[in-house]
Amino acid sequence: VLASGGVGKVYRYTSNPDTSTGDGIAMAWRAGCRVANMEFIQFHPTCLYHPQERSFLITEALRGEGAHLKLPDGTRFMKDHDERCELAPRDIVARAIDFEMKKHGLDHVWLDATRLGEDFLKEHFPTIHARCLSLGIDIARQPIPVVPAAHYTCGGVVTDLHGRTDLPGLYAVGETTYTGLHGANRLASNSLLECVVLGRTCADDITAQIPAALPKVPAWDESQVSDADEEVVIAHNWDELRLLMWNYVGIVRTTRRLERALHRIKLLRSEIDDYYAAFRVTRDLLELRNLVDCAELIVRSALSRQESRGLHFSRDYPRTLPVSFPTILCKKAKKKDAWLP
Repeated sequence: VLASGGVGKVYRYTSNPDTSTGDGIAMAWRAGCRVANMEFIQFHPTCLYHPQERSFLITEALRGEGAHLKLPDGTRFMKDHDERCELAPRDIVARAIDFEMKKHGLDHVWLDATRLGEDFLKEHFPTIHARCLSLGIDIARQPIPVVPAAHYTCGGVVTDLHGRTDLPGLYAVGETTYTGLHGANRLASNSLLECVVLGRTCADDITAQIPAALPKVPAWDESQVSDADEEVVIAHNWDELRLLMWNYVGIVRTTRRLERALHRIKLLRSEIDDYYAAFRVTRDLLELRNLVDCAELIVRSALSRQESRGLHFSRDYPRTLPVSFPTILCKKAKKKDAWLP
């Protein structure tokens, strides 16, 4: 059963843990499973921007209580993007922040909650108040630096409602999967409900099967490889992949950006494959290899959707089509790097 989470670490900024490297999705794809809706990556609008804390979320409830998003000069900007201002849906707020950051060349924007008062913040948001204070940010007296961050992967390995994939005996559950329950966006906390329900149906289906004899797995042979001579190559490719995905395949997309990203991903894949073939595998190398596979799946999916819908927004195709279908990718048999939409 694949239950390895999403692909958040493919982006420079993410709320996900370091283990969210798309391992299950990449393994299933290489094994021949279909993958769907990878273009729908949910971004949380307000992740703390701080060198010591790269995945700490500033809850949207803070905006709900009256915190304001501002530029460095103190100007509120959400009113220019949506009449609901800071109370607009998550994807609209994330796009607005992304727009302002790119327009003004900013690394982040500010979330100002000082108007709520210290007593209120301590009582209603004790964790955020304490964590920010430990990092030198007194949210009762100064604004919080925030940036949108990749949050949830709505696509993944195609399964049925029992967690069955295209390969007999291989199941997948949770964020690794595309079950069809999220569509083009995710309603908050529905992912938890999905895990509870699909986890049960998956277990029930497995226990109903007659156990099959397992083939013997050959011992891993690393006699033809050596220790890596330059680990910096992995670190450099990891950083480059995450940065190009953030800049070219982020919250707002264009066909030109996607095509540029795909070109660079192909070059990175070639370098990573050469490295994988020549040196002993490490956790960092395995995760990088899986991330580059997932990055290509995201880009291919985004290029094939010629509309804007849910979490996928394209400047070249800003309208939503009256009828839409899932983006399902599959490989042609016995042909390397061949794709079918």
